[in-house]
Amino acid sequence: MAKKTAPAATPTTTVTTASVAIPEAVVRTMIVCVSDELTQVLDSTRQLERHLGVSGTSCPRYWASPAIYPWQRRQLIDLRKAKTGPRYCAGGPIRLLDLAGMRHGAYVGASVRHAHWARVVAGTKAATPWPNFLQEHLSDPSAYPMDTATAEFNRQPRVQAMRMYNAATYGPGHLDLGDLEMFQAGASAYANYHALWALCTDAFLTEAGDRLQPASAFFADRITYLERAARYLDSLDASQRLFAVTLHHS
Repeated sequence: MAKKTAPAATPTTTVTTASVAIPEAVVRTMIVCVSDELTQVLDSTRQLERHLGVSGTSCPRYWASPAIYPWQRRQLIDLRKAKTGPRYCAGGPIRLLDLAGMRHGAYVGASVRHAHWARVVAGTKAATPWPNFLQEHLSDPSAYPMDTATAEFNRQPRVQAMRMYNAATYGPGHLDLGDLEMFQAGASAYANYHALWALCTDAFLTEAGDRLQPASAFFADRITYLERAARYLDSLDASQRLFAVTLHHS
């Protein structure tokens, strides 16, 4: 298989089109289609830059199929033991991964999280998502500094309700401010977003070496990406090997 080229993850930056700055989506995790012969190499050396053109590390996020036979375990990449629940791995043949279980679990978890979010922000007005403030800052940094953008975003009552809840909550269960736009789209949209994101994450490197990812940080572009990535995933043969990677920031 020819070496694939994919740029490393970068923090949110900007693309300027006709003086309008567009904040880029932050890509932290990517799904890579790999060939059969690379599976053992990736499992033993993690030389992703050399073999895939990807700067990152293995990300055990896939559920192994509960019906897997012991002799099939060697086909999974970075398989982890688990005391309870599904066993996690960084990838393997689609037929040995429990993608349906992952999608259902993510949907249910997001539905519960949205119901909780609705209680936390009850009585507050809809807030302007962070990418809108970031876009204004990137369009004219001197006139609208980052400190001002951050302060005005945080000043919104709905954002304050989420931040106050997070401040009073210890451990897991925090409400991600980056999910504000998705939360406000409604329970169904939020649950479906996370159900698809569980399988496709932030970006997808196809078998041909094409990189799919959102065109911007806005929810509309994230939806467009997930539509394309989910269709591509559905088109793959059950023998295709997938590999989840946490990208290194340059």
